[in-house]
Amino acid sequence: MFTVRLLALCFISWLGVNAKLEERFSWKQLTFDWPSAEAEAEAKQSGHYIAENNLPLGVERWENKIFVTVPRWKAGVAATLNYIDLSTTEKSPKLRPYPSWEANKLPIDVQPQEQKTPSGGRLDADKAQDVGVQLQNNATIISTFRISVDVCDRLWVLDTGLADILGNPKQITPSSILVFDLKTDQLLRRFAIPADQSKEDTFFANIIVDVDREQCEDAYAYVPDLGAYGVIVYSLRDDKSYRVKHNYFHFDPLQGDFNVAGVNFQWTDGVFGMAIGPLNPDHTKDVYFHALASTKEFKVSNRVLQNESHVNGGDSYYDFKLIGDRGMNGQSTAESYDKETGVLFYTQVNKDAIACWNVKRPYTTDTQGLIESDSHTLVFPNDLKVDNTGNLWVLSDRMPTYLYKELDHNEVNYRIMTGKTADLIKGTPCEL
Repeated sequence: MFTVRLLALCFISWLGVNAKLEERFSWKQLTFDWPSAEAEAEAKQSGHYIAENNLPLGVERWENKIFVTVPRWKAGVAATLNYIDLSTTEKSPKLRPYPSWEANKLPIDVQPQEQKTPSGGRLDADKAQDVGVQLQNNATIISTFRISVDVCDRLWVLDTGLADILGNPKQITPSSILVFDLKTDQLLRRFAIPADQSKEDTFFANIIVDVDREQCEDAYAYVPDLGAYGVIVYSLRDDKSYRVKHNYFHFDPLQGDFNVAGVNFQWTDGVFGMAIGPLNPDHTKDVYFHALASTKEFKVSNRVLQNESHVNGGDSYYDFKLIGDRGMNGQSTAESYDKETGVLFYTQVNKDAIACWNVKRPYTTDTQGLIESDSHTLVFPNDLKVDNTGNLWVLSDRMPTYLYKELDHNEVNYRIMTGKTADLIKGTPCEL
């Protein structure tokens, strides 16, 4: 009997069955590392901390830190940008605000109220009141969804400047790009996206960075506008930005229906997921992108995006390429490229899944691999990142239930999963 089992295990190993994601952290509700017990009690009493309103959304890794964003969907978010020390042995560690508690403190008082979660979430929320606050501290972060670490040890933060989105929304500051030096935790740059580059339905919720280690000052950031279907291109060297528009940034009207954990909803979110591909022989890189309410994947050369006069001059339409389709229920919130394996990893929110595609292969349903699907641990995989040591990090958060129904805080709602990219693709079409 033992011999049969051993042979079966060897056969499975020989087949190259891919490894599973490991659950590294999980929470029923988020908790924070407050300066003192008194500070936490005062925040709860004043409504500045309402535990159930804190939903993790974005994830990123640098050295011994895992960064976790908590957007201000509702009032009572303790801190919007946080980190966890990877040396911890705790399963549900407290989040530590980054770069400080002070930088995560709102400059105005946002009081909780009867929360509204209308069908459509942010789409049917009230129009934001423009408060126009002059910040005392330039490192202040109002509300961030996604962040990005670059090869030059910098953390790029896209601050929406918007608080209490589903309650009484307030535009406290303009949407801004903040760049921090991760070795010193000091702010290097704060850039407010000009008002004329935003539209009425603009919603900035992601940022990716295009830079080489040898040319740290020549960095570009790409900020997709999922609400008004454009991309902001920002040059660090020039400290300026411009808006790019294209038909491929729009949502697919046939792919806006979502069913996640028994919650049915319809979204019209455009371009959202973006990733920088490998260096091509001509020293360009492909920038992959897709709308959230879509199953199509596209690409464009970074050289096109970085040439303002060309990309906005009327002759760049055909520089943007359709590369393929993820198939039925292939809507995706995020994607990240792994240079070690040459694989693009991405979420599949309608399937509670993580999938992959090797950029050297055609983009078809047959060449895409399923890394893992789990209706318990991967309910709404919201964000994922590949770090510089070949690890994939995935954050799942049951966000549709948070937006449209109510989370059960007696059970685990939020998870951070991880795995080695080379192991995860074994036995899939992503392994060449």
